[in-house]
Amino acid sequence: MNRHLVFAYPGCLETKTGGYGYDRHLIRDLTDLGWSIQTMSLGSGFPAPSALVLAEAERQLSALADGTLVLIDGLAFGVMADWASREASRLRLVALVHHPLGLETGVTAEQSERLLAGEARALSAVRHVFVTSHATARQVSALLSVPSEKVTAALPGTEPGAPAASGEAQPHILSVGSLTRRKGHDVLLQALSRLTHLAWRATIIGSPDLDPSTARQLAALTEELGLTDRVTLAGERPDVRAEMAKADLFVLASRYEGYGMVFAEALAHGLPIVGCHAGAVPDVVPQDAGRLVGVDDVNALADAIATLVADGELRRQMAAASRRAGLALPRWRDTAITVSNRLEEI
Repeated sequence: MNRHLVFAYPGCLETKTGGYGYDRHLIRDLTDLGWSIQTMSLGSGFPAPSALVLAEAERQLSALADGTLVLIDGLAFGVMADWASREASRLRLVALVHHPLGLETGVTAEQSERLLAGEARALSAVRHVFVTSHATARQVSALLSVPSEKVTAALPGTEPGAPAASGEAQPHILSVGSLTRRKGHDVLLQALSRLTHLAWRATIIGSPDLDPSTARQLAALTEELGLTDRVTLAGERPDVRAEMAKADLFVLASRYEGYGMVFAEALAHGLPIVGCHAGAVPDVVPQDAGRLVGVDDVNALADAIATLVADGELRRQMAAASRRAGLALPRWRDTAITVSNRLEEI
Protein backbone atom coordinates (compact mmCIF):
# COMPACT_ATOMS: atom_id res chain seq x y z
CA MET A 1 0.00 0.00 0.00
CA ASN A 2 0.97 3.66 -0.34
CA ARG A 3 2.36 4.61 3.08
CA HIS A 4 2.10 8.37 2.69
CA LEU A 5 0.82 10.44 5.60
CA VAL A 6 0.36 14.17 6.10
CA PHE A 7 0.93 15.01 9.78
CA ALA A 8 -0.58 18.41 10.59
CA TYR A 9 -0.03 20.21 13.87
CA PRO A 10 -0.45 23.69 15.38
CA GLY A 11 2.45 26.03 16.09
CA CYS A 12 6.06 24.83 16.24
CA LEU A 13 6.85 21.12 16.34
CA GLU A 14 9.97 21.77 18.45
CA THR A 15 7.96 23.24 21.34
CA LYS A 16 9.07 21.52 24.55
CA THR A 17 5.83 20.05 25.86
CA GLY A 18 4.73 16.47 26.25
CA GLY A 19 2.20 16.78 23.44
CA TYR A 20 4.71 18.05 20.91
CA GLY A 21 7.23 15.50 22.15
CA TYR A 22 4.68 12.79 21.38
CA ASP A 23 4.22 14.19 17.88
CA ARG A 24 7.98 14.30 17.23
CA HIS A 25 8.54 10.74 18.40
CA LEU A 26 5.59 9.44 16.41
CA ILE A 27 6.81 11.12 13.22
CA ARG A 28 10.33 9.74 13.73
CA ASP A 29 9.27 6.17 14.44
CA LEU A 30 6.58 6.01 11.76
CA THR A 31 9.28 7.11 9.31
CA ASP A 32 11.51 4.29 10.57
CA LEU A 33 8.63 1.89 9.90
CA GLY A 34 8.54 2.95 6.27
CA TRP A 35 5.99 5.76 6.22
CA SER A 36 6.61 8.81 4.04
CA ILE A 37 5.51 11.72 6.21
CA GLN A 38 4.83 15.27 5.10
CA THR A 39 4.70 17.59 8.10
CA MET A 40 2.48 20.65 8.00
CA SER A 41 2.31 23.49 10.54
CA LEU A 42 -1.17 24.96 10.76
CA GLY A 43 -0.04 28.18 12.44
CA SER A 44 -0.09 29.57 15.96
CA GLY A 45 -2.79 30.45 18.44
CA PHE A 46 -4.72 27.16 18.56
CA PRO A 47 -7.14 26.28 20.06
CA ALA A 48 -8.17 29.93 19.69
CA PRO A 49 -6.57 30.97 16.39
CA SER A 50 -7.26 34.24 14.64
CA ALA A 51 -9.59 34.16 11.65
CA LEU A 52 -6.58 34.62 9.35
CA VAL A 53 -4.63 31.73 10.89
CA LEU A 54 -7.64 29.42 10.73
CA ALA A 55 -8.34 30.35 7.11
CA GLU A 56 -4.73 29.69 6.12
CA ALA A 57 -4.74 26.33 7.94
CA GLU A 58 -7.88 25.33 6.08
CA ARG A 59 -6.40 26.51 2.77
CA GLN A 60 -3.28 24.37 3.26
CA LEU A 61 -5.28 21.27 4.11
CA SER A 62 -7.82 21.79 1.33
CA ALA A 63 -4.98 21.96 -1.20
CA LEU A 64 -4.16 18.29 -0.53
CA ALA A 65 -5.02 15.76 -3.21
CA ASP A 66 -8.17 13.67 -3.04
CA GLY A 67 -7.77 10.58 -0.87
CA THR A 68 -4.77 11.90 1.09
CA LEU A 69 -4.37 10.32 4.53
CA VAL A 70 -4.17 13.21 7.01
CA LEU A 71 -3.49 12.95 10.74
CA ILE A 72 -4.24 16.22 12.54
CA ASP A 73 -3.23 17.03 16.11
CA GLY A 74 -6.34 17.63 18.20
CA LEU A 75 -5.17 20.96 19.61
CA ALA A 76 -5.95 22.33 16.14
CA PHE A 77 -8.46 19.84 14.78
CA GLY A 78 -10.84 20.28 17.70
CA VAL A 79 -11.76 23.77 16.47
CA MET A 80 -11.91 22.92 12.76
CA ALA A 81 -15.35 21.30 12.67
CA ASP A 82 -16.69 23.35 9.74
CA TRP A 83 -13.69 22.54 7.58
CA ALA A 84 -13.73 18.85 8.59
CA SER A 85 -17.37 18.43 7.66
CA ARG A 86 -16.67 19.93 4.21
CA GLU A 87 -13.63 17.75 3.47
CA ALA A 88 -14.50 14.46 5.20
CA SER A 89 -15.67 12.76 2.01
CA ARG A 90 -12.58 13.84 0.03
CA LEU A 91 -9.73 13.31 2.50
CA ARG A 92 -9.03 10.38 4.82
CA LEU A 93 -9.07 12.29 8.09
CA VAL A 94 -7.60 10.95 11.34
CA ALA A 95 -7.31 12.86 14.63
CA LEU A 96 -4.81 12.63 17.47
CA VAL A 97 -6.40 13.72 20.76
CA HIS A 98 -4.06 14.37 23.69
CA HIS A 99 -7.02 15.41 25.84
CA PRO A 100 -10.44 16.98 25.15
CA LEU A 101 -10.02 20.72 24.72
CA GLY A 102 -12.95 21.48 27.02
CA LEU A 103 -11.08 19.94 29.95
CA GLU A 104 -8.23 22.45 29.86
CA THR A 105 -7.71 24.22 33.18
CA GLY A 106 -8.88 27.81 33.27
CA VAL A 107 -11.74 27.68 30.78
CA THR A 108 -15.18 28.75 31.96
CA ALA A 109 -18.12 26.35 32.01
CA GLU A 110 -19.53 28.09 28.95
CA GLN A 111 -16.22 27.85 27.09
CA SER A 112 -15.85 24.19 28.06
CA GLU A 113 -19.30 23.36 26.74
CA ARG A 114 -18.59 25.18 23.48
CA LEU A 115 -15.20 23.50 23.02
CA LEU A 116 -16.56 20.03 23.73
CA ALA A 117 -19.46 20.53 21.31
CA GLY A 118 -17.13 21.80 18.58
CA GLU A 119 -14.63 18.99 19.09
CA ALA A 120 -17.40 16.37 19.04
CA ARG A 121 -18.61 17.76 15.71
CA ALA A 122 -15.08 17.76 14.29
CA LEU A 123 -14.41 14.19 15.40
CA SER A 124 -17.65 12.99 13.84
CA ALA A 125 -15.98 13.66 10.47
CA VAL A 126 -12.88 11.48 10.98
CA ARG A 127 -12.22 7.86 10.06
CA HIS A 128 -10.41 7.18 13.34
CA VAL A 129 -9.18 8.81 16.54
CA PHE A 130 -5.88 8.10 18.28
CA VAL A 131 -5.55 9.03 21.95
CA THR A 132 -2.60 8.92 24.33
CA SER A 133 -4.16 7.04 27.25
CA HIS A 134 -6.99 4.70 28.11
CA ALA A 135 -8.44 7.42 30.35
CA THR A 136 -8.63 9.79 27.38
CA ALA A 137 -10.18 7.01 25.27
CA ARG A 138 -12.99 6.77 27.79
CA GLN A 139 -13.46 10.54 27.80
CA VAL A 140 -13.48 10.78 24.01
CA SER A 141 -16.27 8.23 23.88
CA ALA A 142 -18.25 9.64 26.82
CA LEU A 143 -17.81 13.39 26.26
CA LEU A 144 -17.26 13.63 22.51
CA SER A 145 -19.62 10.86 21.35
CA VAL A 146 -17.00 8.90 19.41
CA PRO A 147 -17.82 5.17 19.20
CA SER A 148 -15.24 3.15 21.12
CA GLU A 149 -14.43 1.04 18.03
CA LYS A 150 -13.20 4.22 16.32
CA VAL A 151 -10.73 5.02 19.13
CA THR A 152 -7.25 3.55 19.58
CA ALA A 153 -5.09 4.24 22.63
CA ALA A 154 -1.46 4.59 21.57
CA LEU A 155 0.35 5.16 24.84
CA PRO A 156 3.49 7.31 24.73
CA GLY A 157 6.77 5.46 24.69
CA THR A 158 9.25 5.80 27.51
CA GLU A 159 12.93 5.02 27.09
CA PRO A 160 14.87 3.55 30.05
CA GLY A 161 16.86 6.00 32.16
CA ALA A 162 19.71 5.86 34.63
CA PRO A 163 18.53 5.11 38.19
CA ALA A 164 18.18 8.40 40.05
CA ALA A 165 20.89 9.07 42.61
CA SER A 166 21.37 12.64 43.79
CA GLY A 167 24.00 11.90 46.42
CA GLU A 168 22.87 14.94 48.39
CA ALA A 169 22.28 15.10 52.13
CA GLN A 170 19.07 17.07 51.64
CA PRO A 171 16.53 15.52 49.25
CA HIS A 172 16.25 17.22 45.88
CA ILE A 173 12.61 17.66 44.79
CA LEU A 174 12.14 17.97 41.04
CA SER A 175 9.06 19.20 39.18
CA VAL A 176 8.82 19.36 35.39
CA GLY A 177 6.05 21.06 33.47
CA SER A 178 5.42 24.24 31.51
CA LEU A 179 4.60 27.21 33.73
CA THR A 180 0.89 27.08 32.99
CA ARG A 181 -2.03 26.97 35.38
CA ARG A 182 -2.88 23.35 34.55
CA LYS A 183 0.45 22.11 35.89
CA GLY A 184 -0.38 23.28 39.43
CA HIS A 185 3.01 24.76 40.31
CA ASP A 186 1.21 27.30 42.51
CA VAL A 187 -0.12 24.42 44.62
CA LEU A 188 3.36 22.92 44.87
CA LEU A 189 4.85 26.22 46.03
CA GLN A 190 2.19 26.62 48.69
CA ALA A 191 2.79 23.06 49.87
CA LEU A 192 6.54 23.61 50.06
CA SER A 193 6.02 26.77 52.11
CA ARG A 194 4.56 24.54 54.84
CA LEU A 195 7.71 22.39 54.91
CA THR A 196 10.45 24.89 55.64
CA HIS A 197 11.24 23.04 58.88
CA LEU A 198 12.51 20.09 56.81
CA ALA A 199 15.72 19.80 54.81
CA TRP A 200 15.12 19.87 51.05
CA ARG A 201 15.68 21.90 47.92
CA ALA A 202 13.46 22.05 44.84
CA THR A 203 13.83 22.74 41.14
CA ILE A 204 10.92 23.52 38.82
CA ILE A 205 11.78 23.02 35.15
CA GLY A 206 9.40 24.36 32.52
CA SER A 207 9.00 26.97 29.84
CA PRO A 208 7.72 30.37 31.01
CA ASP A 209 6.77 31.31 27.44
CA LEU A 210 3.48 29.44 26.93
CA ASP A 211 1.70 31.46 29.63
CA PRO A 212 3.85 34.47 30.61
CA SER A 213 1.22 35.78 33.04
CA THR A 214 1.23 32.56 35.05
CA ALA A 215 5.03 32.45 34.92
CA ARG A 216 5.22 35.95 36.43
CA GLN A 217 2.70 34.99 39.11
CA LEU A 218 4.76 31.93 40.06
CA ALA A 219 7.93 34.00 40.34
CA ALA A 220 6.10 36.49 42.56
CA LEU A 221 4.60 33.70 44.67
CA THR A 222 8.02 32.12 45.19
CA GLU A 223 9.28 35.43 46.57
CA GLU A 224 6.13 36.10 48.58
CA LEU A 225 6.39 32.71 50.30
CA GLY A 226 10.08 33.24 51.12
CA LEU A 227 11.22 30.30 49.01
CA THR A 228 13.70 31.94 46.67
CA ASP A 229 16.70 30.42 48.49
CA ARG A 230 15.28 26.89 48.29
CA VAL A 231 13.23 26.77 45.07
CA THR A 232 14.78 27.35 41.64
CA LEU A 233 12.51 28.28 38.73
CA ALA A 234 14.92 26.92 36.15
CA GLY A 235 13.05 27.61 32.91
CA GLU A 236 13.60 25.15 30.09
CA ARG A 237 16.49 22.70 30.29
CA PRO A 238 17.95 20.94 27.23
CA ASP A 239 18.06 17.52 28.93
CA VAL A 240 15.30 17.01 31.49
CA ARG A 241 16.09 13.30 31.77
CA ALA A 242 19.59 14.16 33.00
CA GLU A 243 18.03 16.34 35.69
CA MET A 244 15.78 13.47 36.75
CA ALA A 245 18.81 11.25 37.23
CA LYS A 246 20.08 13.70 39.85
CA ALA A 247 16.86 14.05 41.85
CA ASP A 248 15.38 12.24 44.87
CA LEU A 249 11.68 12.89 44.48
CA PHE A 250 9.41 13.92 41.59
CA VAL A 251 6.41 16.13 42.36
CA LEU A 252 3.89 17.58 39.92
CA ALA A 253 0.51 18.88 41.11
CA SER A 254 -1.19 18.86 37.69
CA ARG A 255 -4.86 19.69 37.69
CA TYR A 256 -5.34 17.48 34.62
CA GLU A 257 -3.22 15.22 32.40
CA GLY A 258 -4.29 13.41 29.25
CA TYR A 259 -1.45 10.97 29.94
CA GLY A 260 1.43 12.65 31.75
CA MET A 261 4.57 11.63 29.87
CA VAL A 262 6.75 13.28 32.48
CA PHE A 263 5.37 10.94 35.15
CA ALA A 264 6.36 7.97 32.99
CA GLU A 265 9.84 9.44 32.54
CA ALA A 266 10.14 9.81 36.31
CA LEU A 267 9.25 6.13 36.67
CA ALA A 268 11.93 5.27 34.11
CA HIS A 269 14.50 6.84 36.45
CA GLY A 270 13.09 5.17 39.54
CA LEU A 271 11.91 8.36 41.20
CA PRO A 272 9.27 8.23 43.94
CA ILE A 273 6.35 10.36 42.78
CA VAL A 274 3.88 12.73 44.39
CA GLY A 275 1.03 13.89 42.17
CA CYS A 276 -2.72 14.28 41.98
CA HIS A 277 -5.73 12.16 41.08
CA ALA A 278 -6.06 14.00 37.79
CA GLY A 279 -6.94 12.60 34.37
CA ALA A 280 -4.71 9.67 33.44
CA VAL A 281 -2.17 10.14 36.25
CA PRO A 282 -3.57 7.27 38.37
CA ASP A 283 -3.25 4.99 35.33
CA VAL A 284 0.43 5.88 34.93
CA VAL A 285 1.66 5.96 38.55
CA PRO A 286 1.39 2.66 40.47
CA GLN A 287 0.30 2.90 44.10
CA ASP A 288 3.57 1.46 45.39
CA ALA A 289 5.62 4.00 43.41
CA GLY A 290 3.96 7.20 44.55
CA ARG A 291 1.40 9.11 46.53
CA LEU A 292 -1.53 10.77 44.76
CA VAL A 293 -3.72 13.38 46.44
CA GLY A 294 -6.74 15.43 45.49
CA VAL A 295 -6.41 18.23 42.96
CA ASP A 296 -5.68 21.61 44.61
CA ASP A 297 -5.34 19.98 48.07
CA VAL A 298 -2.35 21.92 49.38
CA ASN A 299 -2.33 20.28 52.81
CA ALA A 300 -2.49 16.73 51.44
CA LEU A 301 0.26 17.50 48.94
CA ALA A 302 2.43 18.94 51.72
CA ASP A 303 1.84 15.89 53.91
CA ALA A 304 2.77 13.49 51.10
CA ILE A 305 5.96 15.40 50.29
CA ALA A 306 6.89 15.67 53.98
CA THR A 307 6.52 11.92 54.50
CA LEU A 308 8.87 11.10 51.64
CA VAL A 309 11.37 13.84 52.46
CA ALA A 310 11.63 12.66 56.06
CA ASP A 311 11.66 8.90 55.45
CA GLY A 312 14.67 7.78 53.43
CA GLU A 313 13.78 4.09 53.68
CA LEU A 314 10.30 4.71 52.28
CA ARG A 315 11.85 6.70 49.43
CA ARG A 316 14.13 3.76 48.63
CA GLN A 317 11.21 1.30 48.63
CA MET A 318 9.14 3.55 46.38
CA ALA A 319 12.14 4.16 44.13
CA ALA A 320 12.51 0.41 43.57
CA ALA A 321 8.80 0.08 42.73
CA SER A 322 9.02 3.09 40.43
CA ARG A 323 12.00 1.61 38.61
CA ARG A 324 10.21 -1.71 38.08
CA ALA A 325 7.18 0.09 36.66
CA GLY A 326 9.36 2.25 34.43
CA LEU A 327 11.11 -0.73 32.89
CA ALA A 328 7.72 -2.24 31.99
CA LEU A 329 6.47 0.80 30.08
CA PRO A 330 6.06 0.65 26.28
CA ARG A 331 8.78 2.07 24.04
CA TRP A 332 8.19 4.60 21.28
CA ARG A 333 8.50 1.91 18.62
CA ASP A 334 5.59 0.11 20.29
CA THR A 335 3.57 3.33 20.04
CA ALA A 336 4.41 3.75 16.36
CA ILE A 337 3.55 0.13 15.55
CA THR A 338 0.14 0.56 17.18
CA VAL A 339 -0.55 3.67 15.09
CA SER A 340 0.94 2.21 11.91
CA ASN A 341 -1.14 -0.95 12.05
CA ARG A 342 -4.35 1.04 12.44
CA LEU A 343 -3.45 3.56 9.72
CA GLU A 344 -2.93 0.71 7.25
CA GLU A 345 -6.58 -0.24 7.72
CA ILE A 346 -7.93 3.25 6.95
